[in-house]
Amino acid sequence: MIILGTNSVKAAGGFEVANSLRFNDGSSDTLTRTPGSASNRKTFTISFWVKRSSVDSSHKNVFSSGAYSSTQMTQVFFEATDELIFSDFTSSPSQNFNLTTNRKFRDPSAWYHIFIAVDTTQGTASNRIKIYVNGVRETSFSTEAYPSVNFDCAINVNQIHTIGNRNGASLFFDGYLSEFVFVDGTAQAHTDVGEFDEDSGIWKPIKVSGLTFGTNGFYLEYKQSGTGTNASGMGADTSGNTHHFAVNNLTAVDQSTDTCTNNFATMNPLDNFFASATFTEGNTTTAITSSSIETYNLSTIGVSSGKWYAECKVETTSKNTHIGIVSEASKGTGDYVGIDASGYGYAGGTVGVGNKWNNGSQTSYANNYTTNDIIGVAMDLDNNKIYFSKNGTFQNSGDPTSGATGTGAAFTITASSSTPDRVYYFAGGKRSNDTVKLNWNFGSPSFAISSGNQDGNGFGNMEFAIPSGYFCLNTKNLAEFG
Repeated sequence: MIILGTNSVKAAGGFEVANSLRFNDGSSDTLTRTPGSASNRKTFTISFWVKRSSVDSSHKNVFSSGAYSSTQMTQVFFEATDELIFSDFTSSPSQNFNLTTNRKFRDPSAWYHIFIAVDTTQGTASNRIKIYVNGVRETSFSTEAYPSVNFDCAINVNQIHTIGNRNGASLFFDGYLSEFVFVDGTAQAHTDVGEFDEDSGIWKPIKVSGLTFGTNGFYLEYKQSGTGTNASGMGADTSGNTHHFAVNNLTAVDQSTDTCTNNFATMNPLDNFFASATFTEGNTTTAITSSSIETYNLSTIGVSSGKWYAECKVETTSKNTHIGIVSEASKGTGDYVGIDASGYGYAGGTVGVGNKWNNGSQTSYANNYTTNDIIGVAMDLDNNKIYFSKNGTFQNSGDPTSGATGTGAAFTITASSSTPDRVYYFAGGKRSNDTVKLNWNFGSPSFAISSGNQDGNGFGNMEFAIPSGYFCLNTKNLAEFG
C-alpha cells in the first residue's frame, strides 16, 4: 500500500499525463492495429507506463505482434509469477529470444515505466535489447537469451498488433496503461521519454513531442473520448502518423485520470482476507460471493491526517453490507468493518439496517441503503470525525465542514497518535449471510457519473458534491495535504 504516494511529483516542465486506459481482463479489452506495410524489424523502441491490477494470477499480455502458434510473435507480458518478459518465438513455439526479469512487479498501487530499446544490428548481444524500469537499466534476468545479429522481430510486419492481449489466446491484460510510445527505426534513449526529478529522485515522464516516430510509429495518450477508430477515439494515435487503433470492448468509463503523474487509490488485492473477493475494473470493484465469510477489502492508500472523501456504489447486497474505514492496526483481522475499536462501519441490507458499527457493537444511526445506492464516506482526520452520506445526503444531519464541533458525525475516532493505529484506509465488505459487490470511486470511477464533481484542487469525478475542504485520495493531494 501507499502511505505517501508513488510518482506524486510534477512531471518535467509542468508536464502532466491527463489520462490512462483501464483494461479489464474479464471484458476482453484490447486495442488492435495491422500496419499497412512492413518497416524496420531490427530497430525500434517500446515505452509505456503501467499500473497492474491482477498480481500473482495468470499470464497478462501488454503488447504483442502476430498470432499465437501460427506465426512469429513478439510480445511484452507479465508472467503469472509477476516477472516481466520480452520475447520472440515462432510456431512450436521456438524461442528466438527471451529476457525474463528476476524482478517481480507485484505492487498494484504503483505505476511502473517500462522502456525497451531494440537494435539487433549491434555486435554485442547485450546491446541488442535494453530494458529500463523507472529509468534504471534492468540487468538481472532469470532467462537472458538475446537475438542473433540482424534478427528480424515480428514487430512492424503486416500482421495484427495488439495492446492488451496475445492475439489468438486469452491472456488479457488487467490494469492501467498510459503514455504508450512506439518508435519505428530508432532505438531511443530512455531519457528521451523520462527523467529523474531533481528534488525527489522519482522517475517521471517528459513530453515526447520531439520524437521522430518513423513509418509505423505511434503515440497513444488515451485522452480522447469515444470508441471509434479515428482521431476522436481512445485508440487515437497522436504522433501525427494517424496510426489509430481499433477499440475493442473498452467504453468511455475506461478512460481514467489515474495516471503516472497522479496516482489514485483503488482497492488493494494484496489485502484480500481469506482470498474471498474478486477484483475487477482496475481494482475499483470488489465482489464477495461466499455468504459464510465475514470480511472486508481496503484502499491502496492509507492516511493519517487531512480530510478525505470517497464514494462507494452498492452494486449488489442482500443482508449485511458494511462500508467505512479501518486502521492499519486492525486490518489483519480480516473481519467485518466495525468489529474492533479502530474500525468504523455503516451497515445496509436487510439486517441491522442503517446502523453504525464499532468495536463489535451496533447502534441506531441513519437510513438503510441497498442496491444502486451510493454511499459517501467523509473522513476528517484533523478533527477525528467520520460522516456518511446516502445518495448525496449526509445522514444524521451530518455536517462534514463543522470541524471540531462534529455536527451529526457518525463517529469520533479514538485512535492514538501512533502508527499503525493512526493510519486509516477506506474499507468495504460484509458480515456473514450476505454476498456483496461494491464499486468504489476515489475520483477516477469505473461506473458512469451523471453530474461530475471535483474537489478544491480540481481532481476527481464524483457523483455528488465533495464537502468543502475534503479531497480525493490521490498522490497530488497527498503531497499537499497528507
